[in-house]
Amino acid sequence: MASLITEADLRERIAAFLAGHDPAGTDRLAFLRARFDAGLAWVHFPEGLGGLGAGRALQPVADAAFAAAGAPDNRPGRIGIGLGMAAPTVLAHGTPAQRERWLRPLWTGEEVWCQLFSEPGAGSDLAGLATRARRDGDDWVLDGQKVWTSMAHVARWAILIARHDPDVPKHAGLTYFVLDMTAPGVEVRPLRQLTGEAEFNEVYLTGARIPDAHRLGEVGAGWKVAQTTLMNERVSIGGGALPREGGMIGVLAAAWRDNPSRRTPGLHDTVMRLWVRAEAARITGLRVRQQLAAGAPGPDGSAVKLSFATLNQQISAAELDLLGDEGLRRDSWAMGRPEEVDFTSRDAGYRYLRAKGNSIEGGTSEVLRNIIAERVLGLPAEPRVDTRVAWKDLPR
Repeated sequence: MASLITEADLRERIAAFLAGHDPAGTDRLAFLRARFDAGLAWVHFPEGLGGLGAGRALQPVADAAFAAAGAPDNRPGRIGIGLGMAAPTVLAHGTPAQRERWLRPLWTGEEVWCQLFSEPGAGSDLAGLATRARRDGDDWVLDGQKVWTSMAHVARWAILIARHDPDVPKHAGLTYFVLDMTAPGVEVRPLRQLTGEAEFNEVYLTGARIPDAHRLGEVGAGWKVAQTTLMNERVSIGGGALPREGGMIGVLAAAWRDNPSRRTPGLHDTVMRLWVRAEAARITGLRVRQQLAAGAPGPDGSAVKLSFATLNQQISAAELDLLGDEGLRRDSWAMGRPEEVDFTSRDAGYRYLRAKGNSIEGGTSEVLRNIIAERVLGLPAEPRVDTRVAWKDLPR
């Protein structure tokens, strides 16, 4: 339950904090650590874990106040997986010691996180994953391969699910862990993408050891814990707080205003339709975040993420149609391993190519449509014949 802290109380706390920690005269990391310790990082988290136990609706108030004061941020584009996926999962399922160890350096950006879920043979069917976890005393030994892992090349920690029991149905034999990416037996290889860069990676696990103290949730509860991650992931990808004309639609609107000679009636119709859809998606995302503030995220986040992927692809295509040959230019095709994805400051060609991945990452659009159909609209579920069979007996 949220505390009785009001917006006025929060603003008073922030003003007092800023009076004692000048953003211009305080070391960046020292400032972020102090902000966390003052409960002004995630204000809706419990006291002692970066928060005040306040209502989640007050988080934008805190963020805006610090931004207006010129305070350093924690580079959310670089640590988005930690902020949007790992942190709520650790908070919901971690032990007090795990929360104490991981949440502070996660929020300050001292430790980057990645997500080891998808595998070459288990993407859309995540519960079919094959990476094995074998108990060995106080440790677990992992062997397998993960793929499409953003930020693995700079990550210190990874949230991971692996199969500890192949003799039970696929959803029941999974356990959730936190893996030290610097441990022996962890190999990260770049995956070069359509953009020419390698922000994704493959991760190979060969006898990698994880202490049982780094297990999140009970043995066999991996699927339940993973649902917390996945629901938060979809909201964090598609339901981020944006102002009107924020994100990709703002880029397209600016290009439209800056290029009057390229306008046509057909493009005018396309831009207006996309603007209206983007605004509807933004407002829907606001509603989903309000639902999140009232409790755990639900399946509505899947609709927001699906809309995000579809709109990004259509908006980036419309931008190329508007710019013509000029839009085909790329600033560079050089192989690089970026530390964050930034659509709005790159060129139109990059946006068009990178948006293709939006319908895969964070849950494929096909899977999200199934979730919406079954859990939001209440339509009959697809027949599933593999949920009562031991994983080892499933065809692969």
